[in-house]
Amino acid sequence: MQLSIVIPLLNEEESLTELYNWIVSVMQSNSYSYEIIFIDDGSTDTSWKTISNLSLQDANVKGIKFNRNYGKSQALHAGFLEVQGDVIITMDADLQDNPEEIPELYDLIQKDHFDLVSGWKKKRYDSLLSKNLPSKLFNAAARKTSGVKLHDFNCGLKAYRKEVVKNIDVYGEMHRYIPVLAKNAGFGNITEKEVKHQARKYGKTKFGMDRFINGFLDLISIWFLSKFGKRPMHLFGALGVLMFFFGFSAAAWIGVSKLYKLYHQLPNILVTENPWFFISLILMVIGTQFFLAGFLGELILRSRRDTERYLISKTTGIQ
Repeated sequence: MQLSIVIPLLNEEESLTELYNWIVSVMQSNSYSYEIIFIDDGSTDTSWKTISNLSLQDANVKGIKFNRNYGKSQALHAGFLEVQGDVIITMDADLQDNPEEIPELYDLIQKDHFDLVSGWKKKRYDSLLSKNLPSKLFNAAARKTSGVKLHDFNCGLKAYRKEVVKNIDVYGEMHRYIPVLAKNAGFGNITEKEVKHQARKYGKTKFGMDRFINGFLDLISIWFLSKFGKRPMHLFGALGVLMFFFGFSAAAWIGVSKLYKLYHQLPNILVTENPWFFISLILMVIGTQFFLAGFLGELILRSRRDTERYLISKTTGIQ
């Protein structure tokens, strides 16, 4: 199979049939073998009914329904587990991503041998203050922190080599940072393609300003995990040893100084009246705690077991 189209969605009943017809038209005009996987992330409208009907009409359509809303990352994770195509395309269900972009994205993966191609919505039809400006600031911070030079990390329209999606773990709210996850997994041949952005035709956006706050927090998390996620002792242990060393050195200096002054009968003060005593004590305590945090982190990594992150209530078209 050449293409798998993965579409996470939440309450997009008006757009699903139109999007399906548009994708099928592109697939047929290019003679692709394909599958379309809709992941219903707990919709409360008739989205799942539409997906079920499409699946009955067309064997290329598959559907996964969550029992409640878990988020886009979990939806993509579920879709990536099912894909069979050599190239995977992700896109949003709100008709703001243009299926006509798919052939060029496919060629960039198959002919130009990129691992991942991210869409870049250079011209956007969103609110300047609520989406465009915060998005530019967010993307600038993501470029600086991650080292991945993309203009639009959060564009839903992306193309992946199959090996990429099968070897990365999209969790939490990390769908924004799939290119960073791919780079950290060793898939560094990443590029971007300018794509058309359509104005929303039906409904309203499901994202608010809180996504940018969460985005920056996730950015810090992924930076930390990429640096120390596999070796927490390298950070916490090093900090702990360093702080304990300075604390112990200060305590030793206080002790030696006390003994020296006593021996030579020089003016002296009680150890507990010396502020450095408390500084050294605090440094040793915090250093010990950091070391233990690193040690516990190593134990957790070695004993971790995968757990279910979402519940699937229904599927259609999936064997």
